[in-house]
Amino acid sequence: MHAVSAEHYVLQVKLRRDKVASFDFYPFSLPAIRNLSSIELHPTVTFIVGENGSGKSTLLEAIAVAAGFNAEGGTKNFRFQTRGSHSSLHAYLRLIKSPRRPRDGFFLRAESFFNVATEIERLDDEPSFSPPIVDSYGGRSLHEQSHGESFFALMNHRFGGQGFYVLDEPEAALSPTRQLAMITRMHQLVQDRSQFVIATHSPILMAYPSAWIYQISARGLERVALEDTEHYIVARRFLNDPKRQLDLLLK
Repeated sequence: MHAVSAEHYVLQVKLRRDKVASFDFYPFSLPAIRNLSSIELHPTVTFIVGENGSGKSTLLEAIAVAAGFNAEGGTKNFRFQTRGSHSSLHAYLRLIKSPRRPRDGFFLRAESFFNVATEIERLDDEPSFSPPIVDSYGGRSLHEQSHGESFFALMNHRFGGQGFYVLDEPEAALSPTRQLAMITRMHQLVQDRSQFVIATHSPILMAYPSAWIYQISARGLERVALEDTEHYIVARRFLNDPKRQLDLLLK
């Protein structure tokens, strides 16, 4: 399987470093941000990976908000807010875009997808001459499905292709088998000129062919091969000899 070269929607993400008063304070003190100047995005799939607290989700959220999405997730039409917890980083980012504009788009945050589902139900309870919004998500309430099922309803029904999709830890509710199924669906969307930016801990998702992987270290964001990511190295070491790894951990 080979990734088809989609046409870029977002070419590059630049940090306006000259506008930052100090890199000693959040969010600019985070490893993902402190040494950031710019990130070139792959035409189809870009992964951002790193340890908890490294700033990958903060950076992804800022990219999504700078692209016009609601901070808690959803399409560009969603404007709800249950808790104003997002950082000001988006105001310091500049997205370098191609002339082509996406026809579709979505920002998925695993931690706030519940809020998106609640907002869909709230909007559908209001009088309207339009079809229910939930019809675009498979016609069944996302709250009546498991987290994994609702995420697949989103990918299979709401993601329409030719889109710019920003996903924060989409593997959170997915089994390894479902992660493989996600790769299949993602590839279908890539073939239909879609572009993804994904923050993840999953070495399965990171294996998507031709994708670029940016790993966050103390030095900032560095492009690496799958086999050089800490996630891949740790998973391989454990799976190759789980008894020895557990002996080392538990002795």
